[in-house]
Amino acid sequence: MEITGYELFEVPPRWLFLKVETDAGIVGWGEPIVEGRAQTVRTAVKEVMESYLLGQDPHAIEDHWQAMYRGCFYRGGPVLMSAIAGIDQALWDIKGKHFDVPVFELLGGRTRDKIRVYQWIGGDRVSDIGSEAKQLSEAGYTALKMDASNQMRHLEPPKVVDDIVDRVRHVRDVVGEKMDIVVDFRGRISKSLAKRVITALEPYDLLFVEEPVLPENLEYVPELAQATTVPMATGERLYSRWDFKPLFKRGGIDVIQPAVSHAGGISELVRIAAMAEAHDVAVAPNCPLGPIALAASLQVSTAIPNLLMQDHGFDIYPAPKSAADHYLHDASVFEFDDGYLAPLSKAGLGVEINESAVRERSRQGLDWSNPIWRHEDGSIAEW
Repeated sequence: MEITGYELFEVPPRWLFLKVETDAGIVGWGEPIVEGRAQTVRTAVKEVMESYLLGQDPHAIEDHWQAMYRGCFYRGGPVLMSAIAGIDQALWDIKGKHFDVPVFELLGGRTRDKIRVYQWIGGDRVSDIGSEAKQLSEAGYTALKMDASNQMRHLEPPKVVDDIVDRVRHVRDVVGEKMDIVVDFRGRISKSLAKRVITALEPYDLLFVEEPVLPENLEYVPELAQATTVPMATGERLYSRWDFKPLFKRGGIDVIQPAVSHAGGISELVRIAAMAEAHDVAVAPNCPLGPIALAASLQVSTAIPNLLMQDHGFDIYPAPKSAADHYLHDASVFEFDDGYLAPLSKAGLGVEINESAVRERSRQGLDWSNPIWRHEDGSIAEW
């Protein structure tokens, strides 16, 4: 079997889909995307496909991964690793379809019968976080994630910390003790302020705090961990096992959150999870993306032993039609029941892409970028 062609589709709301074709008629799909940098990743995928992968045997996934990563003197980073990630997903999709098994069977088989999931409800700009939390609780979720701050200066007065606590308290009052709450700091809070905020949140029994500091400042995680009982999580903006290596070495981290469309794909996510297991660290894969990325992430979550829960970025419980429904022939494959998803049992990644819908919606173009936040004095703030 040979790889004979590929196509890329930028589709709303902010996704990039990759289709890889073979001479056997088997097609694989992947989702290589850096949110807000779709054109840049698109170019990186094109360079890799045309300089190396066309004409290759798609089954040699590990060899291709090594060639894509090590075949360039400059390695790593969000753009290259996201390009590799989407290609890797598509190759696993092809291999699973060739052998007529879901990808998790090729990764060693399932380690669980269902996958706990959680969803983000907002919170950086308070509006209806209470009603959104209630909606998730009533739908059967056992965990949710929320932001608790908007732009933050290096140090803030007590009122700002009190406002963060009030938001979390409000959500806790709405959902009671039956749901786990994750608070995502998004790296907006300095290490100095993080100590105060996390300590103030201890009474609300958080499952963990996400990105308590920027990924550039992860050397301070052990210091924060020593100052609180709240577990620490990070990893959404780490892109390979080598990025995670110093994090494990320093300690202080309890949960990692690599993203299957940013951290080198299925192949690398499995390796990162194995490293985490050896350091007694749980995995909660990050996935605020589209249906192909979620399918790929669920294949890994089904197979790894140290899964905590799986993030997802679009509605999967009974609700109005979500953005992902436009791109699948059957969105009911994401079978939600009381806070869990069933493993995807169809061959490959487990989803069937509605290619005609993808083509149609790709004509709309894609115009999404991160907002630029500024402090009151006009200086740039973390988003």
